[in-house]
Amino acid sequence: MTTMLDTRFLDALASAAPTPGGGGAAALMGATGAALVAMVCHLSLGKKGHEADEPELRRLLDEAEALRAKLQRMVAEDACAFERLMSAYRLPKATAEEQAYRGAAIQNGLRAATLAPLACARAAADAVRLARRAAALGHRQVISDVGVAALAAAAALRSAALNVQINVPALKDRAFADHALTEVAALVDECGGVAEAVHGRVKSMLA
Repeated sequence: MTTMLDTRFLDALASAAPTPGGGGAAALMGATGAALVAMVCHLSLGKKGHEADEPELRRLLDEAEALRAKLQRMVAEDACAFERLMSAYRLPKATAEEQAYRGAAIQNGLRAATLAPLACARAAADAVRLARRAAALGHRQVISDVGVAALAAAAALRSAALNVQINVPALKDRAFADHALTEVAALVDECGGVAEAVHGRVKSMLA
């Protein structure tokens, strides 16, 4: 079987265009993690010794597929949020009225550009948690894929956090900004440990 890779996203990512960028890449990494969890479920179902796990494997598969679809949508959503912000910065500012309108548009754009990676961080954290469940249920022959899933999802989470952190300094709504920073920091702290635990479990099973 030949695996065909559609390189259009990577070609666009490597181009001089500002979108897609790091936010879209984070969402794609998260989707990759969720997809690997789904694959592990598919390849563990029906295997000897996993009969009792089938109901949970099927639940996990459904959750992983739903999360993959959600993260895939976030690739485009992140680009739209960034483009909205850039459009606000390009607004005219010759008069006081234009300056006020532009300033409000920039703040709205910054909020949207913060909410997009914040949502991605939450979804990526969910992907890490799914990988932890897959580590306890997956067939030994595909356990390395569980490790890759956890690490990809954790990378997605940390990457999304960076995209939150770059936007919040310019936000005037400091309560919103501080909440966003606190939330992503907590997610990174929690799920970084989870991903490392999954990685350690996988390595011990491969020894």
